[in-house]
Amino acid sequence: MRLKRCVHREEAPHDEPNVLGWRGEDIRGEPEGLASLAALTRRPTLAAGMHAPRRRPLRYPPRMTTTSLDRFDADLQFVATCLREMLDELGEGGLAARVPWTDGPLQTGALDGRAPQVLSIAFQLLNLLEEVAAKAAREEREALGESEPGHFSAVLRDLRASGLSAAEVAAAVGRVAVEPVLTAHPTEAKRATVLEQHRGLQSLVERRASSGPLALVALRNETKAALERLWRTGEIFIEKPDITMELRWVRYYLREVFPAATRQLNARFEAAWVDTFPGEATPEPPRLTFGDWVGGDRDGHPLVTSEITAYTLGKLRADAVSVLSRELSTLASRVRLSRRVNAAPPQALLDRVAALAIAAGPAAAAVMRWDTEEPWRQLVRLMQTCLPGGAAPAAGQYTQPTALLADLDLLASSLVAVGAERLAKADVRPVRRLVETIGFHLATVDVRQNSAFHDKAVEQLLVASGATDTAFGSWDEAKRMELLDRELSTPRPLAHPSTPLGPEARAVVDVLRVLATHLQTFGPGGIGALIVSMTRHTSDLLAVYLLAREAGLVRQSADGLVSLLPVVPLFETVDDLMRAPGQVTEFLQHPVTKRSLLRGARPTLQVMVGYSDSNKDAGIMASQWTLNRAQASIAEAAKASGASVRFFHGRGGTVSRGAGPTNRFLEALPHGSVHGGFRLTEQGETIAQKYATPAMAAHNLELLVAGVTSTTAHHATPAQKRTDLHGAIGQLAQLSRVAYRSLLDAPGFMDYWSTATPIDVLESSRIGSRPARRTGRRTLEDLRAIPWVFSWNQSRHYVPGWYGVGTALERLSQSDPPEFKRIAERAPTYPFLRYVLLNVEVSCASADPAMMALYASLVPDEGVRKAFLGRIEEELTRTKAMLEQLYGAPGQARRPRMTRTLALRNAPLQTLHEHQVTLLASWRACKSQGDAEGAEQMLQALLLSVNAIASGLRTTG
Repeated sequence: MRLKRCVHREEAPHDEPNVLGWRGEDIRGEPEGLASLAALTRRPTLAAGMHAPRRRPLRYPPRMTTTSLDRFDADLQFVATCLREMLDELGEGGLAARVPWTDGPLQTGALDGRAPQVLSIAFQLLNLLEEVAAKAAREEREALGESEPGHFSAVLRDLRASGLSAAEVAAAVGRVAVEPVLTAHPTEAKRATVLEQHRGLQSLVERRASSGPLALVALRNETKAALERLWRTGEIFIEKPDITMELRWVRYYLREVFPAATRQLNARFEAAWVDTFPGEATPEPPRLTFGDWVGGDRDGHPLVTSEITAYTLGKLRADAVSVLSRELSTLASRVRLSRRVNAAPPQALLDRVAALAIAAGPAAAAVMRWDTEEPWRQLVRLMQTCLPGGAAPAAGQYTQPTALLADLDLLASSLVAVGAERLAKADVRPVRRLVETIGFHLATVDVRQNSAFHDKAVEQLLVASGATDTAFGSWDEAKRMELLDRELSTPRPLAHPSTPLGPEARAVVDVLRVLATHLQTFGPGGIGALIVSMTRHTSDLLAVYLLAREAGLVRQSADGLVSLLPVVPLFETVDDLMRAPGQVTEFLQHPVTKRSLLRGARPTLQVMVGYSDSNKDAGIMASQWTLNRAQASIAEAAKASGASVRFFHGRGGTVSRGAGPTNRFLEALPHGSVHGGFRLTEQGETIAQKYATPAMAAHNLELLVAGVTSTTAHHATPAQKRTDLHGAIGQLAQLSRVAYRSLLDAPGFMDYWSTATPIDVLESSRIGSRPARRTGRRTLEDLRAIPWVFSWNQSRHYVPGWYGVGTALERLSQSDPPEFKRIAERAPTYPFLRYVLLNVEVSCASADPAMMALYASLVPDEGVRKAFLGRIEEELTRTKAMLEQLYGAPGQARRPRMTRTLALRNAPLQTLHEHQVTLLASWRACKSQGDAEGAEQMLQALLLSVNAIASGLRTTG
């Protein structure tokens, strides 16, 4: 049978999350791996971490019993045994006995010394092997001629089967513009040097499949050497990484991984199109670009200064030119067509060579001297010579990528003119597409700041202007709007450029001046949007126009002021999301916005929606439903104002922060909310897990881009709005929100959370440059969603991913049985319910009552401990029972792969949790006794335990 036809009682692998983190995606190919494939082949004893992999017959779809399963087993035992042997050979026999998943006896009991690092590395290797197995499984299925769910081949076939013509699908493809935005949110617990060594180990494992006996001996030694390097490398950040380090990490993917990945992606689209629509003209692939928040996102991050933003823009530009130079160098080696064996080159080619030689000046001398018989190669080498440097373009250099694109088009047409059309397509077209993707900027940099920070900046500008009433932040909306409307009718700034400003005003104006300088020098390439976190009112957005005017980014036109950069609202909390449609309408109707968005026949407003804070605020069901309804209403509000919306999804790396299977996420979006433009954040450890290699990156980008293509095509067609369940889902959302808030608002909750989770350790960690809190206040509201989720995950509560859903389902079943019955009937197929309840179920499976109780033992107040632990355990039991009632079977029965995946990791994880709890108790005792030195010494061991558990869970926050 075909896997994608598996029913929900035994979900298809495409639907099944696969690791404790449930971060991301699907077992059939997302980088989070195929741990469940390994679990399919385990005896129960190995699932407890005690024995080596063994094959046993199990019931699963036939196509899963392929060589990838055998390979996973062999790879796991090989690598685990290499790790054990390496430690033995270093004289660390006791530590070697800690390595799970080998034939040797496994030492259990309390951890000491570097034993936690052994388990951390073992989990890292398991995660790596899951990714290798995922890739092998995809290759097997494609070799069998089976379309990979979510890939272009499957998506295009599904669109054709739905009745869309090739022309209609091509039109949808032409509208698609996808932009993953890389962020440095502090959820990557591993150092870059460790990630680099993982890539080397992955390469060794992949070589193993094609190595003969003699080569295997050498490979074993190489693997042990690589493992020793990993063992001798410090895993955790001793000092917090600075922003330049984080930027270096992001630049690696933008510079070294994505160019090759996009080439593979485009080739796969073309092959899928030809296979699906033979004889039809192949359209250009969906547009893919990249964004960056590192060096631009300053929300609660005082270290992101204007100098850092300027540095970021410069580095990205230099990297883009470096990538293009490398590509042109390769292209030059491929178009060495000789005049002697080809038809005469077109005169246009020769004329352009002469013109570029003059423009390039002395730098062109060597090209003109050595490549006289190869004018096509001459042109490419001259193009390479004319690439701009990092500063303003010099005479003879390209000022904009459009000029480089024109020369590539001339090169392609001149090849076609002499009959080398194949070379034009194979060699020139990929370079042209890369230029369209990265331009001269590599990635667009957004600048994000909090609305409260902007309020302070406006107040300080009013002070500088000599105004008497300057308390802008405390004014009501009408008074704020009155000031803004008055000021935005004139180009006059509030303060002279030399006037001293307060710290917030100076910080905002300085970075906006950096952007203005970049625009004037290089043009708009590389500059994204001005994003306003915690958008509460229309005035929060218009205030940015006022601030931008101070830096010259809002200028006078014939009709009035126009902003040179888009201002983007970010709606984050549930209440803000509910008010968002009205804010969007008011913003779109403002004259400055109207003039600024008038680009083309239909203006497009970018709107960012945040998943993290709404979940922290109201729980997963209320958060997801509010986001769904807000997007539908925002799209309608924009349409009524004559505009369309490009949503920017601020998804995190865990279920609690918006993660989940990409295909299910896209299917669950409200109809009519996707018009082709689509942005989303890629945060922290998800970047390494999804984009570690070009092949892995190409796969995950294909899932994203193909999914957006499918959604765009479907949303462009009239569809019957399925609103019959909206009332029931709305009830569930409200009931779950009440239950969730009753936990958070209960007296003593903060005492329980702050002691039953390692939140205090996480706030002392060095895994990111950003502070854990926006302003430093010790409140839940001020805490960022990342450490909030991270702390619950580490302690195995997973509260943000499921709490409140059980109560909501139970109360609906009691108060309205017919409605609950309809929910149960539709849950497996209704996109929103399927997506959310899938995520809730895997969060419940990840929660471990025994470990919850272990961490709760750290709560000093017995009454608080018993009250909250009992409450959380009761709700977990209720949620699992209601999901079982909803689906007619327990999760363990419906998802054996998920269950066995959990079991595979349980024993080592339990040991690590016990170790961490012991350390936490001692560390906190040292702190309470004023022993700062002792506490600092213990902190390193605690941070290592956090890293090890994160590796085992495959998730942080």
